[in-house]
Amino acid sequence: MRTALTIAGSDSSGGAGIQADIKTMTANGVFAMSAITALTAQNTTGVAGIMEVSPEFLKQQADCIFTDIRPDAVKIGMVSSSELITAIAEKLTEYKAENIVVDPVMMATSGAKLISDDAIDTLKEKLLPMADILTPNIPEAEVLSGMAIKTEEDMIKAAEKISAAYHCAVLLKGGHQLNDANDLLWRDGNYRWFYGKRIDNPNTHGTGCTLSSAIASNLAKGFDMDQSVERAKAYISGALGAMLDLGKGSGPMNHAFDITGEFAKTPESAVTGTPEGTVPETDMSSAGKETV
Repeated sequence: MRTALTIAGSDSSGGAGIQADIKTMTANGVFAMSAITALTAQNTTGVAGIMEVSPEFLKQQADCIFTDIRPDAVKIGMVSSSELITAIAEKLTEYKAENIVVDPVMMATSGAKLISDDAIDTLKEKLLPMADILTPNIPEAEVLSGMAIKTEEDMIKAAEKISAAYHCAVLLKGGHQLNDANDLLWRDGNYRWFYGKRIDNPNTHGTGCTLSSAIASNLAKGFDMDQSVERAKAYISGALGAMLDLGKGSGPMNHAFDITGEFAKTPESAVTGTPEGTVPETDMSSAGKETV
């Protein structure tokens, strides 16, 4: 089994951060590991508090992972201080980490700020140049490119600028009232649009974490960059399309929308023999269809 490491903050409500990453990686067929940068007290309505780990402890987590179960890909999410960013860059360099996906998290879905101003400069200097791909949203791309993004042409220009600055691929995510669900991948001097279907679901907590973790999972399995992005977008569309509705604010997605085996059954579905969330099979024996 291929492996993936997420380096990010914990979300106590389970919809974003480390929790979303582990769910996503598991659902995408890799063994998930984590190095936690911070604990957050949050739910679907906002972030109440953040408690960082020490740089020394973060390094210790990385040492334990890389010296025992080496990750085939690394996803980096919320890192709120310069010291932690420096620690991550040091360890990724030391262990020659591969398939590095950086989601430059600066704001929560609820609007709460998750990174200090001085940490942004450290992020740009030490961590972003190590990435194979960056996955900023529109506001994050405006910070990284130093330009306003109002049109599709602006998205192309910004992605090109970010890619040139950090020598990596850039997946600039649409949304934020611009270009709906369509994302732009810039790499190797060329760009490609990945068109998504608009899903009318207000529960989008953790979408950025989920997309970047799905990309890392597919890179870990050996898919190329375009395939990894395409598969990740299909996965997140399924998770949003499951229309899970939890919490009083912008709720989480159903990361387990495609898990319908024996151990996902509820007491009710166990009685009928039907996996939760599926429709009972009709008699397909004449067609040679096997069911599990």
